[in-house]
Amino acid sequence: MISQFGLLRRSASAQSRVIYALLMREILTRYGRHNIGFLWLFVEPMLFTTGVTILWSLAKSAHGSSLPIVAFALTGYSTVLLWRNMPSRCIGAIEPNLALMYHRNVKVIDIFSARVLLEAMGATISFVTLSLFYIYIGWLSPPQDVLTGIAGWLLTAWFGASLAMLLGALAEKTEIVERLWHPAAYLLFPLSGAVFLVDALPAAAQKYVLYIPMVSGVEMVREGYFGDQVTTHYDAPYLAGFCVVLTLLALIKVSEVNHGVTPE
Repeated sequence: MISQFGLLRRSASAQSRVIYALLMREILTRYGRHNIGFLWLFVEPMLFTTGVTILWSLAKSAHGSSLPIVAFALTGYSTVLLWRNMPSRCIGAIEPNLALMYHRNVKVIDIFSARVLLEAMGATISFVTLSLFYIYIGWLSPPQDVLTGIAGWLLTAWFGASLAMLLGALAEKTEIVERLWHPAAYLLFPLSGAVFLVDALPAAAQKYVLYIPMVSGVEMVREGYFGDQVTTHYDAPYLAGFCVVLTLLALIKVSEVNHGVTPE
């Protein structure tokens, strides 16, 4: 029993080193070796989020609550970055990294994991930095329920990661996945809960919109931030269960792809 545990620990340690090496390789490939390039990892999502916030403010967009538009846009669009960008990075990720598959310890799931972690890091640093800045200048109040907010963020990240790995694996089988994902991501954005509060919808629609998994994640983040300032509706067990199923499907498909691309 002890020897098996030690073997598992050594295996996990080896794979974590592989993922770390792939992560650093991805950073250097994407952003270069200069510090300003690394800063782009989280400056890019910060600029996107800030841009959307400004546009929504200028348009005086209605969102069904008394929340300031800055607070509403930050908590909504930041979560979108988690689930939208991860699949885009995993789709087509294997071909440029095929040479790495000659290394015995490198697996397809390691390549996907490195890219998913990088996107999660960028979105999280962006969200935290903008939150602290807006709190400092008085545009936001400190979060009222940090644990609920973190839970919503992590569940959304889990959903994005499992979806990314599944689509990344399926994209190796057919080009249709890549062609469909980009328009699908844009269509899902207004349905994801980023641009509305569930409570502002008609009662008949609230039940059905919660079947869209991202909505629960956004509502949890907003409850964590705003507490009793807003009435939120979410189904955390459903979101977690959805992520479990998506993860299992992703692991099955990634395993199939791994056998197909690993050199003999």
